[in-house]
Amino acid sequence: MHLLTTTRDALLAPLQSVANIVEKRHTLPILSNVLIEKRGEQLTMLATDIEIQIRTTTAGDLGGEDASLTVSARKLQDILRALPDGADVNLTLDDKRLTVKTGKSRFALQTLPAADYPRMNPPEESSVRFSVSQRAFKRQLAQVGYAMAQQDIRYYLNGLLIIVDGSELRMVATDGHRLAFASSTLESTHERADVILPRKTVTELTRQLADSDDLLEVVLAGNQAVFRFGPTELVSKLIDGKFPDYERVIPQNHPKQVNFDRSELLAALQRVAILTNEKFRGVRLVIDDGVLRISSSNSEQEEAVEELEIDFSGEGADIGFNVSYLLDVLGNVSSDTIEWHFNDGNSSALLTLPGNDSFKYVVMPMRI
Repeated sequence: MHLLTTTRDALLAPLQSVANIVEKRHTLPILSNVLIEKRGEQLTMLATDIEIQIRTTTAGDLGGEDASLTVSARKLQDILRALPDGADVNLTLDDKRLTVKTGKSRFALQTLPAADYPRMNPPEESSVRFSVSQRAFKRQLAQVGYAMAQQDIRYYLNGLLIIVDGSELRMVATDGHRLAFASSTLESTHERADVILPRKTVTELTRQLADSDDLLEVVLAGNQAVFRFGPTELVSKLIDGKFPDYERVIPQNHPKQVNFDRSELLAALQRVAILTNEKFRGVRLVIDDGVLRISSSNSEQEEAVEELEIDFSGEGADIGFNVSYLLDVLGNVSSDTIEWHFNDGNSSALLTLPGNDSFKYVVMPMRI
């Protein structure tokens, strides 16, 4: 049965947008596959790992008959990637085998029935529905996403808290050692809703959303979140758990403040990080009249020291930090200047942006 004829790129682009979530090794063999549905001139591809589902629909002059099938996502992607740019590709389905033909090349792949493919069906009823530009949402994710925990037994930390409250959209992430907070304003007002997005969903949204003013529709419904942008729909289960009270973590009245040139501080920390202990990654920051000294050492008695001129006088501080936590925040905000609020060597530091209440980053000190 002739399924369709199109170009290599017209098949590869939608496949790449869904195949990233396919698990390479899964207890259910069908979850290694991508679901392909041909209906008239519409081609839909869908992939899921049970927790996340991505579907994308494209239209074109496809020809052929309607059909539904599932085939190995990795193998089909590898075949299409290996073909020349602009190559015409012909797909046929016969006796549970999908044949990919182009020029003098021919590949026959096993399929599994589309009816057996698990699907996530988002409920029609939603608690909150709003639209925001893809660029704004992607930028806000980037401001906090790096602070999510990785494989923490406190499973609710392995995700990102999203709060919709009136016309405010807040995002918070923490791994227990540092916390990032970012807020923005929506054009519409909503009842309050708190959800925790899994790390994999955050990673996939960051990868897929465009740096453009094109709209992203977000729907929060029950234990699922739905994101629709362009030809793509991403459905994600939510993490069921109680996120820590982040407002208690953010210091309210640290008495001392230093302003840093972000890129200058970032470069100095990157250099000092070279000679930190590989496991603990500790750096020492000594703030004194007019100068910041950053130093590191490791078990091989190697040392690094950097000095930056700063506009500060009074009683300073001697504080140790995991340098990775500082590099993360400095690399993910775009402001030229960073405000550093501190108290003493035993207190957390608060990093903010000048004249901007919409971003806060708290980092706990460590013993050096």
